[in-house]
Amino acid sequence: MTLSAQKKPEPGRTRIAAEYFLESLSMHGVDYFFANPGTDFPPIVEALTRARRSNAKVPEPILVPHENLAVAMAHGVYLMTGRPQAVMVHVNVGTANTVNNIANLARDRAPVIVAAGRTPFTEKGQFGSRTRPIHWAQEMFDQAGMVRELVKWDYELRMPEQIGDVTARAYEMSMTSPRGPVYLVLPREPLSAPLPDYTPEKLRALPAPPYPDPQAIAQLADWIAAAERPVILNAAAGDPKAVEILGRIANDYAIPVVAHYPRVMALPASHPMHFGYDSAAMLADADLAVVIECDVPYHPHLTEPAANCRFVHIGEDTVYQRYPMRSFPTDLAITAHATRALEALEAALARHKGAMQARIDARRAPLIARAKARREKVAKGTAVAADRITPEFLSRTIGEVLGPDAVIFNEYPLRLEHCPREKPGTFFAASPAGGLGWGLGAALGAKLAAPDKLIVATLGDGVYLFTNPTVSHWVGEKYKLPVLTIIFNNQRYGAVRNATLSMFKDGVAGEDDGRFLADLDPSAPYDEFVRAQGGFGERVEKPQDLAGALQRARDAVMNDKKQALLNVICPY
Repeated sequence: MTLSAQKKPEPGRTRIAAEYFLESLSMHGVDYFFANPGTDFPPIVEALTRARRSNAKVPEPILVPHENLAVAMAHGVYLMTGRPQAVMVHVNVGTANTVNNIANLARDRAPVIVAAGRTPFTEKGQFGSRTRPIHWAQEMFDQAGMVRELVKWDYELRMPEQIGDVTARAYEMSMTSPRGPVYLVLPREPLSAPLPDYTPEKLRALPAPPYPDPQAIAQLADWIAAAERPVILNAAAGDPKAVEILGRIANDYAIPVVAHYPRVMALPASHPMHFGYDSAAMLADADLAVVIECDVPYHPHLTEPAANCRFVHIGEDTVYQRYPMRSFPTDLAITAHATRALEALEAALARHKGAMQARIDARRAPLIARAKARREKVAKGTAVAADRITPEFLSRTIGEVLGPDAVIFNEYPLRLEHCPREKPGTFFAASPAGGLGWGLGAALGAKLAAPDKLIVATLGDGVYLFTNPTVSHWVGEKYKLPVLTIIFNNQRYGAVRNATLSMFKDGVAGEDDGRFLADLDPSAPYDEFVRAQGGFGERVEKPQDLAGALQRARDAVMNDKKQALLNVICPY
């Protein structure tokens, strides 16, 4: 007899592999199961329905009608909790829609378990065999090949008895340093197979993040002690402990810190040694650069560091092994979690402080004066133009009205110089991969994880179109996720225009101001998009109206529990 006749599971009596998959995810700390289902999902639907009736502990299912958004939401939850999350999509076509944000996961080292069904193996005779025309057309020779370059590990479930081991392996691979996404292929025949005598696997201990080599730390401390003009660059080390220690080192030893293209709040903006967000000026005369979790410390085509500058790289993967080309100078590389490295460095520097004191005192006053001049120049840049809202003025007003506790997910337009952040965990920027359509989804995921916080997405109008606005606002309404979206609407793809002008300002494209293939005019009424889903929307064109509009939008989110969107006309 066939399996369909012999072993068809009896609902409510014989447990199936899909149940153990979901329970294992929960056992490993996964809070949410973001799903965009298809014909491969019947075992998942059955397992989730059984869990609802039995109160089995499984991740909370979140229906997300676009895969790109689902991955971004999982990313946002991770950034708020530090725990891995799970996404499941429909076979190869669903996987294709995840690639954009899987690239962001990979470059941001975010541990998300991305799963997909696959077309059934069998054409007949088995429980779960093919029953739709697409089951032939959607089969691929190597479905995981679409994402293999971007994930740490991939695997296809072959036997139902593997389900616990496979899930545990996915967890430990995604969470082992350096973290990152993994990909599972789950055919529906083994996923729906009965497992009456299955025993769940025990949790496996994860290896600790790497600790620094003591000799390398000692060498770095010696170099800092001897340096006349050291500088620290930090892009992605935003752990509260790391930020605290970095702040002490910078202050105690008078070392300027540049948050170079930061993806987190790397140092409080008010810190006396905070020297902005572009390393070029500081590297021009630095004799030592300590680069912390920064894949691109400067642009060699545009910036030439001082000839005698030593470079020290600190991070969990200092050579960025998955980057095909990366040729920055390295005089010392310290493989370690940034927090551990900074703890060790602070202790090592203490032994040098007495001998260094005269040098520290000599450079402190000039650095403080230089930092003050930089801040004064920034302040002048926020002057209000009577006829228009500039991105600098918009950024400053966001900071003033929304306050220091707002958690901002920025996909490109926010000017951090004008919107200072003071607290760790209050700023996240898009990954260096640049896969568009991340910011609003990440904000929605963050709101799931932190419902009491004011969560804000600052987006360009081009980026907003990539977020699948209809789906995003539907999810926001369905799951009661009131986030505030602020669109810097310049009616163009700014990155495309700026890149064109950087190369062809004096060419024919420059004569058209670089707008060809970058023009998004006429602009859609984006504020109406959110109103259609029951939210608060407002269009803002005049500087004098901006603060009031931000207050109304904030109140709609925090008091009325409505999602809100400001469509701010911001030509630049």
